[in-house]
Parts: sequence; C-alpha cells; structure tokens
Amino acid sequence: MAAGGLEAELIDVIGVFIVAGAVGAFVAKFVRLPYTIALLVAGFVASLAGVEIGIELTHDVILLVLLPPLLFEGAATTDMEAFRADLPVILPIAVVGLLISTVLVGFAVHAALGFPLLLALLFAAMVLPTDPVSVLALFEEIGAPERLAVLVEGESLLNDGVGVVVFTTLLALVESGATPDALTDPVRLAGVGADIAIASLGGAVVGLTAGYAVYRVMVSLDEHMTEIVLTIVLAYGSFLLAEHYLHVSGVIATVVAGLFMGHRGRQYAMSPETKVSVFSAWETGAFIVNTFIFLVIGVQTPLGQIIEVGHLLAPAIVIVLLGRAAAIYPLVTLSNRFRPERIPLSTQHVLVWSGLHASIPIALALGLPPGFPLRTELRTMTFGIAAFSLVVQGLTIRRLTDALGIATISDEERLYQLLIARARAVDEVIEAAEDLRERNRISESVYERFSAEYTAERDDLNEAIARLLAEYPQLRDQERLVGERRLLQRERAAIRDAEYDGLVTTDVAEDLLGEVNLKLDRVRRGETTVTTDVETEGYEESWRQRAREHGLLEE
Repeated sequence: MAAGGLEAELIDVIGVFIVAGAVGAFVAKFVRLPYTIALLVAGFVASLAGVEIGIELTHDVILLVLLPPLLFEGAATTDMEAFRADLPVILPIAVVGLLISTVLVGFAVHAALGFPLLLALLFAAMVLPTDPVSVLALFEEIGAPERLAVLVEGESLLNDGVGVVVFTTLLALVESGATPDALTDPVRLAGVGADIAIASLGGAVVGLTAGYAVYRVMVSLDEHMTEIVLTIVLAYGSFLLAEHYLHVSGVIATVVAGLFMGHRGRQYAMSPETKVSVFSAWETGAFIVNTFIFLVIGVQTPLGQIIEVGHLLAPAIVIVLLGRAAAIYPLVTLSNRFRPERIPLSTQHVLVWSGLHASIPIALALGLPPGFPLRTELRTMTFGIAAFSLVVQGLTIRRLTDALGIATISDEERLYQLLIARARAVDEVIEAAEDLRERNRISESVYERFSAEYTAERDDLNEAIARLLAEYPQLRDQERLVGERRLLQRERAAIRDAEYDGLVTTDVAEDLLGEVNLKLDRVRRGETTVTTDVETEGYEESWRQRAREHGLLEE
C-alpha cells in the first residue's frame, strides 16, 4: 500500500537525513571536505541519477521555516565585542558595498548579457547576499584568525537583510511596469532610498524590542527548557512580526534579536545550565536546518538547465566576482586610512573569495512569480552561481588561505585552546553543581563527589596551562590581552548598568565609558593597560586626579 499525505512527507524527510548521515560518515572517514559542500555534491549526484524527493524547496519554506533559525543562531553566537570593534568596517562592506556591487553587477549584466536594466539590477540584488556557513566551518578547522571569521560572518548577517530589502524594492518596481528612467528621477529615487531605510531601521527596532521583551521574561526565570522555547518564539516571532505585520525587514529583525540575546541575554538572563542548554539546542537546530537546505538544494538544482544557459552563466559568474571585488577593496582600503587596526591585503583577498551565495539568493529566485520576465533564466543563473560559489570557491578557500599564509595556528596554540576550553567547561560544571546543591536538587554526598572530581581536574588543567604559558611566552601575552579585553567589557557593562539604575548621571557614565573605550583600543592594538608592578598602574584613570584635587588621595 502506497504511503500518502503526512506519512509520505515523513518518509521523504527521513530519506533526506539517511542520505545526510551517510554523507557525514563518508566525509569523516575518507575525505577532508566541508560537510555542507559534501551534502551539496551528494545532492548533485542524486539529481543526475534521477533521484527525486517529495519535498519541494520553496521561497516560503526557506524564508519562513529555515532561514530564521539560521539567522538567529548565527547572530546569537557572534562575538559581540569583536563584531562591535569591526563594525566600522563591516557596516560599509555589508550596506554600501552591497549597493555598489548591485549597481555595478546590474549595469554589467545589462551591457554584457542584454538583460533589461531593471531586471539586471534585480538579478544583482538577488544573487549578491552571502552565506558564510561552509566558510566559517573551514576557518575553524584550519585555525584562521578570529577577526577574519568575524568580518565574514558580520558582513553576511547585515547584507542578507539589506539584500532582501533592495530585492523587494526592485521587484515592486518591475511588477509596477516602471522603466529605467525611474532610477534617474530624483523623487522616485529618494522614495526608493526611503523605503530601504524604513524597512531596515524598522526591522532593527522590531528585533531590539522583541529581544528586550523576551530578555525581561528570561531574567525572572531559571528553567532552561522554557527558555529554549522562548528563544525559538523570539527567532520566528520577530521575523513574522516584522515581515508580515509591520512590513519591515524580518531578516534584520531576527538578526538584531539574536545579537541582543547572544550578548545581553547570555550575560544577565541565563544561568550556566541554561547557557549550555540554549546554545547547544540552537547549534543542533542550525546543523539540522543546514543539512536539509544543502542536500535539497543539490537535488533540486536544475543541472540540465544550467548547462543550457552556460553562455549566460559563465560571464555572469565573472561579473559577480568582479562586482564584489570592486566594492570590497576600495572600502577596506578607505577604512584602513582611518583605523589603526588595518586589514591586510591578504585578508581582503579572502573576503572577496569567501562571499559564497546560497540560501538567500535561492529563496529570492524561487519567489519570482509565474509569468515574470526572464523568470527561467534568472532562476537558473542564480542556482548556477550558488553552485559555483559553494563548490568551486568553497573547495579552494583552504588553498587560498594556505598560499596567503593566513591559517597560521600552531600546535601549541591549538593545545592552549583545548586546555582553555576544557577548563571553562569544568568551571561551568562546578558552578552548576553548587547551584543545584543550594536549591536542594542534588544531595550533599553527590555534590561532594562531583566537586572533588571536577576540582581535581581543574587543578590539573591549571597546572598544564601554567606550564604551557611558561614555555611559550607569546601565549601568555595573548592570554593577558584576551583576559584584559573581557574584563574591560565587564567594566563597561557595569557602568552602563549603574547609569540605567540611576546611580550615576549620563555625563559621568560617558566620562567613565570614554576611558574604558580608550583602554579597549590599546588592547586591540596589542598594548596592555596593566603592569606587573603592583605599585604602578599601566593606565591612570581620571578619578585619581580628581580625588587628589579634593584631598582624598596623597600626591
């Protein structure tokens, strides 16, 4: 008896994950290949073999079901301090760079391929948003610098939202029957700019408001399962509220909500047990969603149609790469003129090549309505560019980073990371055990057994770390700067809390925050603000001088 309805769909889903499991086992045992790219290739093979699955990857499935958890998890796990430090670079690349690339690629496609100008610009806006999943996994594996990963992920988080807004605006122009002259009309152009700004800023406000509302609820809770549910509600709720009820950017709303929860929510609204549960759940969820997306994209990629439009696809790939390069290099070079933390040319090369295109472009392409001009060509070319970027660019990034000398993590640095990560996990376990004992969730005897075992492990870890740092002084210097940066972040948060609670006025808080930011700038340049001499300060705060003026301290 043939299965039907929900039963058939369930069988299709199980089939997808059986294939994914087989691919994962094959990759782990036989080849060094990013898991997501291996899934995509497996999907291509299945497509060529004529294998079909009953699951259709549609515009709504990607944007409403699959995209929110990926955006939220990516934002929530972003190093907020590193993201904020490089925001003056990330923001121009993600926003101005995307707009520049859209214009350049659009005009080039119009000139080279003969597409109508508005359709060419629409194609550019559709295909340029980036997806860093495969690249970030590879960066972690090869030990690429943390800053490179922050730049790539930060750009993707912001330009996805801006790209969707620009695409939606251009789609409305095309469907309204507008001519290219509309882009030269100052009034019409100002209206387009205003629509983009309102959608982007509105999405940010929705995400911040929703994130704060859920944060206030979580502050008064200590139930990790409920808090996992609340974060799921936040991810999907912020997207739907923004996109379908307020008609602003749902992508930006979800990203901002994730950034807020991953930073302030992690610090002040989650116990150690809750942090582990929430972020482990989101990591697993994002992995499952990516598994589904990449395999199904591979199966549904129209390889035959891609070959048919090869004469259009080949120049389009070159145009997209050149358009991205034409925005990245000038903007980063300009940023380097005004910032002490320069981005070297080698890193700029990797930024250009690591701009992979996947879920967002494909979702936008699938959303083109029936009867839309050049619909088949636009969809097929988008799938083709996504396939090229994921397979060709994704598989050659390792060679590029090796050739440029970017992946430079040493064995001792890897060992240090291992020891530090384990020590952090042990500290969390000890803290969680103490919390369970205080709430009478475990008996005193059980707590003592846990405490004795993990305390002994912590002592061994601390001894191993101390010996490693003594043997490799550069690691000690790195640890000091990382620790100093984190302590200064806590110092800044404490000042902000004092201001919010009304303990200090805004002008006093700004004076104190200014000094903390100066110290953070020194730390980012590799300079410490503390000394080994307990009698001497590496940085003298202004409060000491004021206290001396009032006779509270000796000269």
